[in-house]
Amino acid sequence: MGIRVNPDIYSTILNGLQINTQQQDQALEQIASGQKLNTLSDNPAAVATLVNLRMQSGSNTQYLQNITTLTGSLQVASSALNSVVSSLTTAQTLGIEGATGTINAQNRQAIAQQVQGIQQQILGLANTSYNGQYLFSGTATTTQPYVADPAASSGVTYKGNNNTNSMEISEGQAMPINLPGSQLFSNASTSVFQSLQDLYTALNTNGNISGATTEVQNALNYVSAQQTFYGNSVDRLNNAQTFVTQEQTQLSETESSTLDVDMATAVTNLTQSETTQQALLAAGGKISQSNLFDYLPSS
Repeated sequence: MGIRVNPDIYSTILNGLQINTQQQDQALEQIASGQKLNTLSDNPAAVATLVNLRMQSGSNTQYLQNITTLTGSLQVASSALNSVVSSLTTAQTLGIEGATGTINAQNRQAIAQQVQGIQQQILGLANTSYNGQYLFSGTATTTQPYVADPAASSGVTYKGNNNTNSMEISEGQAMPINLPGSQLFSNASTSVFQSLQDLYTALNTNGNISGATTEVQNALNYVSAQQTFYGNSVDRLNNAQTFVTQEQTQLSETESSTLDVDMATAVTNLTQSETTQQALLAAGGKISQSNLFDYLPSS
């Protein structure tokens, strides 16, 4: 039987050494960085997965920032409306007091002054801002929504618009973040500022105080109903925050499993590559000391 001798055994060993060196370098780099992926060539599919994970994580970070900002805005708006409701309740009580038949003109005028003060207080609340933006001016957030206007029957003029802003709070999910003042403080049948103006006038002139007080009561009921938007919105944000936070945790865990190296495995790979390298070098050294007769069987 003939003996087959690989005529290119040196090339085989050199190729083996080259591959082994690459594996050794990769193991060393993984140990030094603590990461399985240090270059695109390490694992192109895993690198693509990692890029997608980080894009999702970046989006979630923005969603969480949106939720934090929006929660603050809604809470400030809700607090302002709570104060409006409280002020209207006080105005209603003053109207009932002013409608008492035993009260004199001087006392009615004093009550009228208190109602006027309430109207001015609510005007300030209707112009509440947060982070430099007005909350009740629709989408015209840099425009003061209400201004005092003696020529208007209600004593004020609305300068905002009737639109609503929205913000994305998770992937594919946006929500309205405000109600315009034109919707919050008035509708076709009632108006906060008009009712207060009518009560002020009735008290000063001893007019239909009871009727004006009923107007204030209707305005109070209306604003109270509008408050539910803000309470429901805050609840929705809390749920969205919980969901996005959980998803962010899952993304972080997946990224870690994709990127972080198993140190024990990396050390084992390095040890194996070093052993392989020594074996290849030893084999090359033996071949350099041999000749063709070393491959022939002894007689």
